[in-house]
Amino acid sequence: KALLHATHLYHDAHANFARYGIKGGDAVTMDVTAMQKQKDKQVAGLTGGIEFLFKKNKVDYVKGEGSFVNANSVNVKKIGGGEQVIEAKKFIIATGSEPTEIPSLKFDEKIILSSTGALALNRVPKHLVVIGGGVIGFELGSVWARLGAKVTVVEYAPKCSPFLDTEVSDYLIKCLTKSEKMKFMTSTKVIGGKVNGDTCLLEVEPAAGGAKQVIECDAVLVSVGRRPFTNSLGLDKVNVETNKQGFVKIHDHFQTNIPNIYAIGDVVDKGPMLAHKAEDEGIACAEFLAGKHGHVNYDVIPSVIYTSPEVAAVGKTEQDLKKAGIQYKVGKFNFSANSRAKAVDIQEGFVKVLADAKTDKILGMHIINSQAGELIAECGLAMEYGASSEDVGRTCHSHPTLSEAIKEACMACYDKPIHA
Repeated sequence: KALLHATHLYHDAHANFARYGIKGGDAVTMDVTAMQKQKDKQVAGLTGGIEFLFKKNKVDYVKGEGSFVNANSVNVKKIGGGEQVIEAKKFIIATGSEPTEIPSLKFDEKIILSSTGALALNRVPKHLVVIGGGVIGFELGSVWARLGAKVTVVEYAPKCSPFLDTEVSDYLIKCLTKSEKMKFMTSTKVIGGKVNGDTCLLEVEPAAGGAKQVIECDAVLVSVGRRPFTNSLGLDKVNVETNKQGFVKIHDHFQTNIPNIYAIGDVVDKGPMLAHKAEDEGIACAEFLAGKHGHVNYDVIPSVIYTSPEVAAVGKTEQDLKKAGIQYKVGKFNFSANSRAKAVDIQEGFVKVLADAKTDKILGMHIINSQAGELIAECGLAMEYGASSEDVGRTCHSHPTLSEAIKEACMACYDKPIHA
């Protein structure tokens, strides 16, 4: 997110400053080393903050790699050397996930990059090929495209980010193609690649079969998904059940099949792989262990793609509702008709509301705009409390604000907006 912010400022200077009357934007340069240094400083501050909270709340913090010895003890190979066995009545597995590797393209973090390697690049690639048109591919592709890299996204599926509402996904692709010159090759399969010095020759072909094509590039970001980090945990020693992909199976209270072992976050077979989902699960799991009541509503977990414009969504997409045979109605409002968006010239995008055709209960809300990530919280709150589109549409919103677009989209859903 630090790199996205820095490169957005750089891109804004070059692309937009002149029309605001700010001269010299096209002469702005980027020191990649300094940008990375600032990013590392911000990351260190965040992780240091967690260590401070551990200390403040009297949580013992042991740095190292842990694996189960049995159901009541874990052996830790400490980073500073040596080992330590920790015994406890209950354990929570929260080891997260790691990038999935393609067998024919092993990570070297120089030419063939995981998301970790792409975050640490000390150069702007001439041509970056992104394998996988998902969130990570969009965001990191944007970072380097803004700094001048040619970026090609190769996606096996007919559409990038098929989890997004189709209308939103199509709009985002259009924006990234226009503003950042990103190229998208959908329905395309990567069949191999060979690194030769500072370049990589990547072989692709149509997913349905056809003529092969060789793409020459100097960086490849493999972002085909993430897998649970479970291989080295010794789960087999304690017989914790996992599914075929390695995700830990859990019951409603985050309990595994072993009564005193629990699991949360990316490592479990429930919910999206998102940090805020994991945080809510951690809180709920701790509450259950303390004999209290925990709560995570998996139907109302927002997601955000931090591109420019941003995409944020909560709840169902149109394709979800069609597949389930649910009758629904749609309300939509463009930011080009929003006073605040026009005043500060962030008119790209729209708000889209999906509500039950009979009850008017909101089933899904989708936003594409440069501030979508901040706006989606209101949508999540409305859905958590079972609001109808009329409930939100009749709630007074400050003027002029971008949030008025949410109000107007809801008005369009149950009746009609007043500014369209």
